[in-house]
Amino acid sequence: MINMDFTKQVVIDTKSIDWVASPRAGVWRKALAREDAERGHATSIVRYDPGAKFPVHGHPLGEEILVLSGTFSDETGDYGEGTYFRNPQGFRHSPFSDDGCEILVKLHQFAMNDDQHVCIDSNKANWHQGHGNLKVLPLHQHESESVALVFWPAGEKFHQHVHVGGEEIYVISGEFIDENGRYPAGTWIRSPCMSKHTPYVAEETLLWVKVGHLPG
Repeated sequence: MINMDFTKQVVIDTKSIDWVASPRAGVWRKALAREDAERGHATSIVRYDPGAKFPVHGHPLGEEILVLSGTFSDETGDYGEGTYFRNPQGFRHSPFSDDGCEILVKLHQFAMNDDQHVCIDSNKANWHQGHGNLKVLPLHQHESESVALVFWPAGEKFHQHVHVGGEEIYVISGEFIDENGRYPAGTWIRSPCMSKHTPYVAEETLLWVKVGHLPG
């Protein structure tokens, strides 16, 4: 098991850890949280070398993907940087990448009754005005779980707040800051239920954020 104690905060600078080969040739991983070697709950950064591919497969309790760079493909199409997916249980595909890509992947983490298929290109979607000067792109909402991209303009600050149901962040670009540290692009942060902080940024920063999904 890797980082499966959800009562503790986890902070990983993914750019500072090594790639590990997966069972598929040309596919590499950085494990952030993992229940078992090749099944169950998993959160990873995954890299496809050009031409790498997987055979057709499904995902018990779903698959969630954010394309970080390059182009990720399957039978349904080609998806570039900034595309967000939710592939529910029962969905099957044969993913590949002709030119290579990096993706944030979360497996086996859907609620049993969350069967929505989602595909959003954040480059073409309509962003909303958030708190203060934040810009928010909602990606998914199910019961207490909420997923969004959040753009912070330079110098933006947020009030102290409590994470009921926890918070998970991936810093896509820029640098995220709070009273506990500074988190550059590529940092993954998972904060437990009822944790709190007062975040801010000095430079323009883009985050993938999920809240309300961790056990209390």
